[in-house]
Amino acid sequence: MAKNTQEKREDLKLRLIEAARNRIAADGLANLRARDVTQDVGCALGGLYTVFADLDELIIHVNSATLKTLEASLALAEVKNRTPTDRLRNLARGYLLFAVTHRNLWKALFDHRPPNDRPSPEWHLEEHMFLMGVIAEPLAELQPNMSETARAIRARTLFGAVHGVVSISIEGRFVGLPIESLEQELDDFILTVAAGAAAKQG
Repeated sequence: MAKNTQEKREDLKLRLIEAARNRIAADGLANLRARDVTQDVGCALGGLYTVFADLDELIIHVNSATLKTLEASLALAEVKNRTPTDRLRNLARGYLLFAVTHRNLWKALFDHRPPNDRPSPEWHLEEHMFLMGVIAEPLAELQPNMSETARAIRARTLFGAVHGVVSISIEGRFVGLPIESLEQELDDFILTVAAGAAAKQG
């Protein structure tokens, strides 16, 4: 009996995550309402609070699923034996494609702000760090003498630069670039970074 109850609870949890994901993908994070999500899965509003503390916790689980999708889209087996420069270019292109294709889900990763008294759990913060790891790997080949600490900082800087230009371009900000030319600009930017790293190493 207890197992059956637990299975039902887990099933409700997964359905709520999927419903919230669909709502965010269609209408954006700002328009997400608990009542709409529970209506989509056919449960009472109180049902959401039997599996999640609140709507913020549900959003964290949606963002967790989004990060897993992003990670899978960037970890392409066909480029694992390419040069570190090519792998960095692939990461930048893949990140751009994901942001354009899954715009609202991608924005939710950065727009969600949990309450100050209940910050994001450590397990979720660690999920975000996979991006730094996949960037640091080719950087280690470009500059093998760089310390691990310095490489981690460089990976964050590189991610920040790519994310920044992708973000302002998708949002159509004044200094943003047209999406159709952004991929080539990212390619050229990565080539410049890689050339600079190789020059320092030499």
